Amino acid sequence: MSFLDKILGKNDAPIQSNNDFWNWFLKQEKEFFKIVKNRGNIHQGFFEKLAPKLDEIHFGIYFLTGMFDDNTVELILTPDGAIRNIYAIEELVNAAPQIDGWKITALKPSSDVQNIGIDYENFKFDKDNLKFYPNVHEDYPDEIDLIIVYDDFVEEKRAAVTNGVYIFLDNYLGELHSVTLIDNMKVVGPDAISEELIPIEKLKDYLIWREKEFVEKYEGTRHNTENDGYANFEGKGQDGSVVLALINTTLMEWDKKASHPWIFIVGIPFEDCENGGLPDERTYKLLDEIEEEMIQILPDSDGFLNIGRETANNKREIFFACKDFRKPTKVADALIKKYNGVFEISYEIYKDKYWQSFRHFEPR
Repeated sequence: MSFLDKILGKNDAPIQSNNDFWNWFLKQEKEFFKIVKNRGNIHQGFFEKLAPKLDEIHFGIYFLTGMFDDNTVELILTPDGAIRNIYAIEELVNAAPQIDGWKITALKPSSDVQNIGIDYENFKFDKDNLKFYPNVHEDYPDEIDLIIVYDDFVEEKRAAVTNGVYIFLDNYLGELHSVTLIDNMKVVGPDAISEELIPIEKLKDYLIWREKEFVEKYEGTRHNTENDGYANFEGKGQDGSVVLALINTTLMEWDKKASHPWIFIVGIPFEDCENGGLPDERTYKLLDEIEEEMIQILPDSDGFLNIGRETANNKREIFFACKDFRKPTKVADALIKKYNGVFEISYEIYKDKYWQSFRHFEPR
């Protein structure tokens, strides 16, 4: 060890892969085990060491820990509701070695509803004060739109009550089902509710049934875009700037949109080229190359449909509808890393079974 290392302390090597992380963890795990089991200074001795290492792997990985049984510590890695971070957590946990005395879990697991009692912002949530009913839409039969009825609902505290319900559902359904199976949810009080209410403990069975129906209805549904028709759209933004879009109009008329329920939008801002918010020739070519790269990595045969793109206000947005959310988010993270310093790429992914986000492109 060098003289400076002795004075400053030798830093750990940077974490560049899942294996790097677990190699680091293996060197610390016995000390971490003692801290959790003995309820020592968990924040300083464990959390403050673990958090920055997880950030080196992927930003937005959170964690919970406690004794699973007398001889086992459970470490739960969670995206805290952020769908974009699920793939990274699942891959990290899948790469974990077997470690005596440890149970490593991806995402918060489901729990017996009888054992769940959530205290949040002076409200208590449990099976006795929560019920639900499904909002059925004839035009959108595959949509899972829930009304959750909370006995102690207070309108002025709607945000806190809604957060409390989400925490309850995370624990009851498990985090993956909580964030992926429910399309829309609204929390209300029992006043003026005329529908027949269903006990909250029936919600899990209801969602499993609806998901099974959905999978059976659309399993194997694919669309080949090779011979699809496209249309150019041109308009003006509120500030008078030019808006250009190229959209797959065949997809806009497709009657099986719900089979690809995840909307994936990649945004690529570019420098003002003094061209009315549009790119110059060089930038245009590079943007097209990135889009083509995405289409090659996310082919329609694998369940990824390129709906089109829109360019305006010095930004290109590329639209996909997807059967799954994991691969697109991984691809987006790779693009952000690859083009760092060239473009500040960002993305969003959300569920929209009927592609209502693109209704303005549908034929009238």
